[in-house]
Amino acid sequence: MQAETARHTVPGLSRAKKQSRLAGLVRELKRNRHYYILIGPYMLIFFTFTVIPVVVSMGLSFFYFNMLEFPRFVGWQNYTRLFLDDDIFIIALKNTFIFALITGPVSYLACFLFAWIINELSPKIRAFMTLVFYAPSISGNVFFIWLILFSGDSYGYLNGFLMRYGFILEPIQWLTNEKYILSIVIIVQLWLSLGTSFLAFIAGFQTIDKTLIEAGAVDGIKNRWQELWYITLPSMRPQLMFGAVMQITASFAVADISIALAGFPSVNYAAHTVVTHLMDYGTIRFEMGYASAIATVLFLIMIGTNLMTQKLLRKVGE
Repeated sequence: MQAETARHTVPGLSRAKKQSRLAGLVRELKRNRHYYILIGPYMLIFFTFTVIPVVVSMGLSFFYFNMLEFPRFVGWQNYTRLFLDDDIFIIALKNTFIFALITGPVSYLACFLFAWIINELSPKIRAFMTLVFYAPSISGNVFFIWLILFSGDSYGYLNGFLMRYGFILEPIQWLTNEKYILSIVIIVQLWLSLGTSFLAFIAGFQTIDKTLIEAGAVDGIKNRWQELWYITLPSMRPQLMFGAVMQITASFAVADISIALAGFPSVNYAAHTVVTHLMDYGTIRFEMGYASAIATVLFLIMIGTNLMTQKLLRKVGE
């Protein structure tokens, strides 16, 4: 008798809990309706132009679609072709990982280091230096500076310097020699990397509570490195996370620099990246299903790298 009563009681309790949660959710929505109304336009645009295209692209990666015929389901064929038959994609994937492993961490540390140094300056000098470091990332077509520097004739600045002092006897074709192209693209990307993450770190340093530093000095923090590890970095976790996401995205999504400096495609695909491969199939060949498969692979790589970075940043200050 007691067991039967318990069987009838437990579903009733669970149903009551669900109803109470629903009622609590409705009350919460009513109480904060103004915030949801204000954020509504952004969420609408975000879902329309970001979430829905990503979902559609993932679905389209299982189809053959050439923009003329109706999409034809091919299953995993695009992915097997991508990893087993497309040698150029493997080259692009290798170049992208090399690029990301170098420019991602180096640019991230550079953004933080320069922000830390500039933060110690007086407000007027700090504002000027912030503009100086941030300017390259917001400039328009700045690639022509590097095209002049690495020009393949004797009028190129680097060739002229090396020939003048006897390091070389004839000009080097920097941008058409596959030995140098990827390194040059990496250098230019590092020069352009002090962008949004740099500004986020500057803002993060400005929001640190000074009383924490004073309390840390009382508790036994003896130098700036300890202050950085135990106070500054934990206080800047949101900015550090935002900067990591931005730098990872930038390092994996490189394309414009490679095209501007090395051409499209580059010599022997020496500076070919996953994004340029995506552009090749998506905007030139119009194989949209195959291009969607490339985009999906790149998206999953970025997601995995971001998750790994978040786990590392959670240990900061421990």
